[in-house]
Amino acid sequence: MSPRFNSRTDTLGSRSIFPYVFGGLFLLLLVDSWRRAEVNLGFFFEAQGREHVWKFVTGMYPPELSRDFLELMIRPTLETIQISVMGTLIAVLIGFPLGLLATSTFSFQGILHETEYRGFGVRHGLKVCLYGLARALLSLFRCIPEFVWAFMFVRAVGLGPFPGVLAIGVAYGGMLGKVYSEIFESVNERPLEAIQSTGAGRLQIFFYGWFPQVLPNITSYTLYRWECAVRTSAILGLVGAGGIGQQIEISIRMFNFHEVSTLLAILFTLVAGADYVSAKVRSLL
Repeated sequence: MSPRFNSRTDTLGSRSIFPYVFGGLFLLLLVDSWRRAEVNLGFFFEAQGREHVWKFVTGMYPPELSRDFLELMIRPTLETIQISVMGTLIAVLIGFPLGLLATSTFSFQGILHETEYRGFGVRHGLKVCLYGLARALLSLFRCIPEFVWAFMFVRAVGLGPFPGVLAIGVAYGGMLGKVYSEIFESVNERPLEAIQSTGAGRLQIFFYGWFPQVLPNITSYTLYRWECAVRTSAILGLVGAGGIGQQIEISIRMFNFHEVSTLLAILFTLVAGADYVSAKVRSLL
């Protein structure tokens, strides 16, 4: 048997072993996680568990539909929408420039830099440093959950919708910037080369060749993140960041579960409306 055939057999054997090793490690992790997380699904079938669940479910019916309550919820509902819109806007303002700097083919290599000296000069080194700094900032922004950002901003600027806007803007800015950079990296460079062959400059290559390719994907993901921001803005209200979430937290504390059911219905309507608007905008691209 030839050495080439033996090496190929060894490679196939190692590939056949990997799924079993990975599956075994995954099962061990699943069992350990089940034990350490103290998962107990039987609680819902025990007498005490059934009593708590039944008390909560029956407390939510009938929902609170009085005129005074619904009029009172107009302002927090509008606040939730406004927090999501302004938070997403700040996220785009943070994520887009950092996403550009975190794209290697835009920062220091690729068709936009072909005419430059390819050595390790001072200018090239600065571009590489900016690239690394942008990626580090994006990692920092998205590694901290928006809930924790909201806690910090509530302590910094006080209660209200503003800390919720900042929390969504910073956390989602890191997420958007990361995805934007990956979208920029996947650009087809052939149209860029065709534009460059006509004598176009960097800005012309970017706006006429690069940006039109990435615009549909960037718009689609930004709209998706706006949908997520509507839900997140409700959660951030639990820490005093305004919006309908703060009303949910108050109603739960007061054991007014019939109000909670109404608030959840309002939140569902907001999310469904955001999904509808996003779908309509994406259909125009």
